[in-house]
Amino acid sequence: MSAEEGPRAAGSEARGARPACAGRDGRTPGASRAGHEARTAPRRLVVVLHDAAPATWAGCERLRRCVHAVAPVALTWLVVPRRHGAPPDARFEAALDAARSRGDELALHGWTHRDDADGGRPGGPIDYARRRWYTAGEGEFAALSQSAASERLRLGRQWFEACGWPLAGFVAPAWLMSPGTWDALDALGFEYTCTLSRLVALPSRVGLASQSIVYSTRAAWRRALSLGWNAALARAQRTRALLRFELHPGDAEHAAVRRSWMRLLERALREREAVTLQEAARELQVVPAQAGIHA
Repeated sequence: MSAEEGPRAAGSEARGARPACAGRDGRTPGASRAGHEARTAPRRLVVVLHDAAPATWAGCERLRRCVHAVAPVALTWLVVPRRHGAPPDARFEAALDAARSRGDELALHGWTHRDDADGGRPGGPIDYARRRWYTAGEGEFAALSQSAASERLRLGRQWFEACGWPLAGFVAPAWLMSPGTWDALDALGFEYTCTLSRLVALPSRVGLASQSIVYSTRAAWRRALSLGWNAALARAQRTRALLRFELHPGDAEHAAVRRSWMRLLERALREREAVTLQEAARELQVVPAQAGIHA
């Protein structure tokens, strides 16, 4: 990324240019309606933006603009302090400060977002599928020991403290967590974590069922499957207490994917209130059938 492509440049747009998240007529889906209809049920949704890092910030900003074209909801940013070994970046930290000033939450999303446990070598066919097919070598916490996970979590917490930011949550890259990672979380004072299908309060590990709306954009066939899957998933979860939109920078780049999640978000906002992950975790009221996640 060139010096001009950092967070400062990413926040400025050409005057008069139609945003990428606009429809053919220049309007954005639901921009005039979402968030203004009466909500009759105490249901929540969260919008979580993954992989915030200096190298991805331009894409993160495009994604944020598309979310806010639907409604100006508070966001939870999943932040990677040293993504793939990158050095500190003051402009990135300033951009995150600006996000906090808008009322957004910052949560830890690993230290490097790179799976290098055991030299990055999966331990068998199932492990290979999890660490190389489901996620392309990005599951940093998939196979870490408790001591290794604790070290990376401490580094992340120290970075947050140095920046002057509170830290309540940790979400592992690709939601892949080893038993050692769960044990490390218990000892380090985090309020919550998430799996693909649950929001989990810590240290109790009481979980609220909430299957992530998440798109896979690495290949055309993955994008096509994601469209149908997420439309069906959103319908199936209409009565759930919490709906999670788990978005990645690439989700703003592909038109069909972008239209899909924007429409689903618009519809969900007609009957749900948007909160941050921290707020949802603090409100967690789990019925017996949903309680009890095991690491």
